[in-house]
Amino acid sequence: MFDTLSDRLSATFKNLRGKGRLSEADIDATAREIRIALLEADVALPVVRAFIKQVKERASGVEVSQALNPAQQVVKIVNEELITILGGETRRLRFAKTAPTVIMLAGLQGAGKTTLAGKLGQWLKGQGHAPLLVACDLQRPNAVNQLSVVAERAGVAVYAPEPGNGVGDPVKVAQDSIEYARSKQYDVVVVDTAGRLGIDHEMMQQAADIRDAVKPDEILFVVDAMIGQDAVNTAEAFRDGVGFDGVVLSKLDGDARGGAALSIAHVTGKQIMFASNGEKLDEFDAFHPDRMASRILDMGDLLTLIEQAEKTFSQEEAEKMASKLASKKGQDFTLDDFLAQMEQVRKMGSISKLLGMLPGMGQIKDQINNIDERDVDRTAAIIKSMTPGERQDPTVINGSRRARIAKGSGVEVSAVKNLVERFFEARKMMSRMAQGGGMPGMPGMPGMGGGPGRQKKQQKVAKGKRKSGNPMKRKAEEEAAAARREQGPAGLPAAAQAPEDFELPDAFKKFMG
Repeated sequence: MFDTLSDRLSATFKNLRGKGRLSEADIDATAREIRIALLEADVALPVVRAFIKQVKERASGVEVSQALNPAQQVVKIVNEELITILGGETRRLRFAKTAPTVIMLAGLQGAGKTTLAGKLGQWLKGQGHAPLLVACDLQRPNAVNQLSVVAERAGVAVYAPEPGNGVGDPVKVAQDSIEYARSKQYDVVVVDTAGRLGIDHEMMQQAADIRDAVKPDEILFVVDAMIGQDAVNTAEAFRDGVGFDGVVLSKLDGDARGGAALSIAHVTGKQIMFASNGEKLDEFDAFHPDRMASRILDMGDLLTLIEQAEKTFSQEEAEKMASKLASKKGQDFTLDDFLAQMEQVRKMGSISKLLGMLPGMGQIKDQINNIDERDVDRTAAIIKSMTPGERQDPTVINGSRRARIAKGSGVEVSAVKNLVERFFEARKMMSRMAQGGGMPGMPGMPGMGGGPGRQKKQQKVAKGKRKSGNPMKRKAEEEAAAARREQGPAGLPAAAQAPEDFELPDAFKKFMG
C-alpha cells in the first residue's frame, strides 16, 4: 500500500547523501518533495501541512546543523514525525475490571467488519481470552450466517439467536448477549453491528442505541484503508454521531495509496489500534506506529518478523536444529529437517511479505513481488517423492534415482539435481555459521575463518614480538625496523609504492579482469 510513498521518500533522501552540511535551499527542496509524496499518497491536506511544518522547523535547528551526518538526521526527524501522526505509542485494548469486556464494531458498509470480528476473536483467543461474537447485523443478507462461518473457522463461539435478513431486533440481541456471556463465562464480547452510511441517520441511531444498551468498554471504528480521503470525513461523522475509542484499518494489503492510515489518527484524535493486512484470519495484529513508519521509510519491520517467528518456531525445535547444524559438516541435518523448516516458514506467511519486512528490501521490491510461492510447493513435492533413505543421505541419489524422483514430483530431472546441490551448499554454509566460522579478524562471519583457534594463534604471534632487554641488541633491532620502513612491501623501494608503479603478481591479475 505504501510502495509509491516509500519510493518517493527514498529518492528524496538519496539526494541528501554525501552532503556535509545542509543549506536552507536543501531543506526547502527536501520538504517540497516530501509534501508532494504525501499529497500523492492521498494524505489529508491539514495533516501534510502540520507534518511539513514540524519537519522544516526541526531540520533547520541545531540537531541537523551540528550533526556529523545531516542526511541521516533528516531521516530520523521524518521517522519520528511519521510516528507522531500515526498516533505515537501503541494503544492497547482496555479490559473491564469485571468480565465480560464489551467491544463494539462500527463502520461503513463493505468495510469488512464481519470478517474482522472473526480475526479479532481469533487474536483474543491467542491472547488467552474466551471471546464471544455477537451477530447484531440483522440487515445485510446472510450477515448472520457469514459471522457463524467466520467464528467456526476462528475456533470461537458465536451468539446468533435471530436469523437476520431484516428479521430481529439488534438492540435486544446485543443486550441479551451480555447475560449469555456471563452465564457461559465468556470474558470478551465482540458485537458486530450493521454497516451504514455516514449520512444514514436511522442506522446511525441504531448504532447509538446498541451503544447505550451494552455500554461497551471499547468502540472500534473499522475503516477500509483503500477509500482514501473519504475515510477521514466518514470517521468524523461517526465520531460526532456515535463516538468511538479506536480505529481498525482493514484491507491494508491493498494497492491503494494509503492516505487514510496517515490521516485518520491525526484528524480524529483517536489512535489506530489494529490492522488487517490480508484475507486469512491470522493476518491481523496490533498496530504499532513506529513499525509502520519504519516500513514506509524502507527500514524494515524486524520486530514483527521476530514475533511471527516466535509464534511459529518453538525454542526446543530451534535448539534441536542448531545442534544438528553444529555437528561435523552439518551431516545430521537432513532433507527431512529442511522440509520441516520450510513448512514452518510457510506458516509465518508468504515469502514476499516476510522479505518485505527486512530493511532495504524496497530497492528490490519488483523481484520480491515476482516470487512464485508455488516454488516452495514444488520443492516440497520433490523431497516427498524421495525414499526415507534418500532424504537421510542425499549422496546416494544417482541418475536413475533422480529420474524416478522427477517423475514422481512432476518436474524435470535438472530440478531434482539443482535442489540436491543447493541443499548441500546451504547445509555447508549454515553449519559453518553454527560452528562460529568467519573471516580473518571477524569471528562468526561465514567463510571468513575467524574461529577461536586462529585468534589464539594470532595472539601467540603478537606475544612473541617482544623487545630485547639488551640495550645494544635493541638498538640494532630498531635500526633494522627503520630500514624496512624505508622500503615498500616485499622489499621494493618506497618510490615504487605509487599505484601506477606497483606491479601485481601474475596469480592476482586474473581477479582484476
